[in-house]
Amino acid sequence: MGIWLPYLVKKASSRLSKVTFTHMSTPVTVYEPFRAGLPPMRQYLRSLWSRRHFIAEFSRSELREQNYGSVFGQLWLVLNPLLLSGVYFLLIYIIGGDSDANRYVHLTSSLFFFYLIANSLTGGVKSITSGQRLIMNTAFPRIMLPISASVIAIFKFIPTLVVFFAIRTIVGAPFSWQMLWAIPIFLLGVFMGLGMAIAISCTNVYFRDIASLLPYITRSLIYLSPILYEASSLSEKMRVLEIANPIFYLLDAWSQVMVYAQAPSSSSILISLAWALVIFVVGTYFFLTRERDFAVRL
Repeated sequence: MGIWLPYLVKKASSRLSKVTFTHMSTPVTVYEPFRAGLPPMRQYLRSLWSRRHFIAEFSRSELREQNYGSVFGQLWLVLNPLLLSGVYFLLIYIIGGDSDANRYVHLTSSLFFFYLIANSLTGGVKSITSGQRLIMNTAFPRIMLPISASVIAIFKFIPTLVVFFAIRTIVGAPFSWQMLWAIPIFLLGVFMGLGMAIAISCTNVYFRDIASLLPYITRSLIYLSPILYEASSLSEKMRVLEIANPIFYLLDAWSQVMVYAQAPSSSSILISLAWALVIFVVGTYFFLTRERDFAVRL
């Protein structure tokens, strides 16, 4: 054993790596100090794809832990944003002195869609730190954990769609084929939420206070996004700040499709896509280059 060990340390690469050999039927593994860098992406993606069933089962187990499988668990997923939309609508009516059914439909649809992204953030922020035992004892692509958080957010969003369409039918909002635009907008929202979950899960490993700040961040996003108001009613002075909000144009496009049954503007789709790509690429790169450092930080 003493003959082989110095030889392996000398020949190993400068990146964090695992070298395994067999001497007298006894496996020996040598770990080297961490250095940031992307893992072999083809092998990484192949390993991630082979564990897709684990992601599904892990997401289901997390949902069962949150009582998603019970009637009251699913009911609360709907009642929470629904009651919140009622409170906000009452506040708008008291302050503005006037409102209508379309305003409530807009508020409800935007709030439900906002929670799709917000649940990805809240689930993703502690996905790595809460999976400490799994990370320390099992070898797997760590990005599976924030992906599972986004899958859970999708499952939580589906029941709210049923309630929203019921409200929409009661109010008498128009229907048209333009509402099929909701499908690519929904996928864009999932993609953006996934990028945010990946980025914030990695950030929380190094800055644990981000989890405590997240409720204030999400609440600020509610006020800064076209949820309590429509994008068309925003003053000219404030329109210059729209581009700084990643979800502003995404929520505006969702409202146009789901409330007014109109096709979204191409600028809204393109700007939202640009934001989603930037967040996903930057967040994923940061995650993958630091992933091998998680075990030390945890």
